[in-house]
Amino acid sequence: MSDKIYVTKPFLPPLEEFLPYVEEIWRNGALTNGGPLHQRLEMALAEYLGVEHLALFNNGTNALITALQALDLEGEVITTPFSFVATTNALIWNKNTPVFVDIDPVTLNLDPAKIEAAITPRTSAILGVHCYGNPCQMEEIRAIADRHGLHVVYDAAHAFGVHNEQGSVLARGDLSTLSLHATKVFNTFEGGAIICRDAAMKQHINELKNFGIVDETTIKVPGSNGKMSEIQAAMGLAQLPHIDACIARRGEIDATYRAALADMPGLDPLPKLYQTRSNFAYFPLLVNEAYPLDRDGIYDFLRTQDIMTRRYFYPLLSNLPMYAGLPSADPSRLPIANDMAARILCLPIFPDMTDGDVERVITALRLPLRQGQHWQGVLEKLSA
Repeated sequence: MSDKIYVTKPFLPPLEEFLPYVEEIWRNGALTNGGPLHQRLEMALAEYLGVEHLALFNNGTNALITALQALDLEGEVITTPFSFVATTNALIWNKNTPVFVDIDPVTLNLDPAKIEAAITPRTSAILGVHCYGNPCQMEEIRAIADRHGLHVVYDAAHAFGVHNEQGSVLARGDLSTLSLHATKVFNTFEGGAIICRDAAMKQHINELKNFGIVDETTIKVPGSNGKMSEIQAAMGLAQLPHIDACIARRGEIDATYRAALADMPGLDPLPKLYQTRSNFAYFPLLVNEAYPLDRDGIYDFLRTQDIMTRRYFYPLLSNLPMYAGLPSADPSRLPIANDMAARILCLPIFPDMTDGDVERVITALRLPLRQGQHWQGVLEKLSA
């Protein structure tokens, strides 16, 4: 068997392009605390992404925790159960109570039609997730928030570079956060960012991520240490010139998958909606009854072929032990989210993926269809 194909692989710029930044760090002697590379990357990313104010962080989770803290949220926050655990963990770190509502069956994002019924006098905000880079229905969510005097925050970990008709989706909501983790479209090893609307909020965020320090003798708020290091910023600066080519390659792989899956019954790629520019961060598909194996069966089978898919997002956040006891986590309230979590599968996609790698994945997906009912026995063995 060939080498394993993982669901993703971080893009690394040429080493000879990265090393000059490292040498600059050695010359400057600045390693963190908003050094020159950090400042350059903030400006370069704001320009590339089409946003005015962007604050870099050491990781996306700290960015989200700080965004919620910056808005001084209290009580309940309406959110999605279909996301990575950092989304709801950030709420708990701020002593907010997550209130789950069901998702849209097409976008798998927070369903605006379900939000209003979940609002109570204790609700302070709506926290949406642009799942797989598909933007939430932001106009509907904003209208609901405005009617009830709520803040809107977007976990945009998947939405680097995504645009809709109004421009960057990161510029929407009161605050949006990015993850720049190694698994993301654009990475700084670990990293994150908050996008905000005005300079005063950015200053507040900068204080929060630096222990709440205003100056040498003034500490205004109980902040944390969320600063991005210079070596992380160096990685971002070295990678940024390659990002358009990386996204273009992801788009080629996406198109190849979609063409091949068109004649594979039971494997339905999620559509790309509400966006004029995609980043092709993930390739999610839904496994339906027409396919000889269920989702977990095909997940197990592909692993025997050294193809490492992921079940993003399973288990559902509302079914995790720390959240399952919430009234809003009752599976009867979240039928679509529970169904999607049982059928979703993300195929490998990353810029360095070769045409041969893509063909290996497609060939493996076709095998159960060619063998028909024989694969029921395979499924039973894999499940044993």
